[in-house]
Amino acid sequence: MSQFINKNNPHSLTTLFFTEMWERFSYYGMRALLVLYLVNSQNYSESEALHIYAVYTGLVYLTPLIGAYLADRFLGSQKAIFIGGLTMMIGHFLMAFPNFLYLAIGMLIIGNGYFKANISPIVGKLYKDGDERRDSGFTIFYIGINVGALLATTVVAYVGEVYGFKWGFGLAGIGMLLGMFIFWAGRKRYEG
Repeated sequence: MSQFINKNNPHSLTTLFFTEMWERFSYYGMRALLVLYLVNSQNYSESEALHIYAVYTGLVYLTPLIGAYLADRFLGSQKAIFIGGLTMMIGHFLMAFPNFLYLAIGMLIIGNGYFKANISPIVGKLYKDGDERRDSGFTIFYIGINVGALLATTVVAYVGEVYGFKWGFGLAGIGMLLGMFIFWAGRKRYEG
């Protein structure tokens, strides 16, 4: 797989591909289970569960504005990605404990705000202005998003429904842990 990614692109694209793939694995895994978990395990009505899901999803798409601002002004992209990834990982693991439901969802929202807004710009910075490989680099990067989403909606959803929601959320957290480990291990490839 890494030979396919790196054929004509910087080697650091492999790191970002797999980081984003595992992050999307965790995110879409969470989304696949959230309403089912709220209704079947936490005794929320379907309308209440869908309302929570809608608020969660809306804030996930709003918070990257704040995450991008904080990264640009204070943290830098790499620190913001680390903060976001670790926050999401903890949020996924906390989903296994019903008493921490809203704290877990809040951590997932905040973490996503830091992470989502800052990984794509690093992909763009791998290429100089006018580099024809930039489009193919982003295409490869987006393939990672789709692979992660496919794995999440099959594997995490299956594990959560068959073996228990806490195992599904835990698996999503492990996916985020893998993504952060890959990002940390490859950090020297894209520094500067």
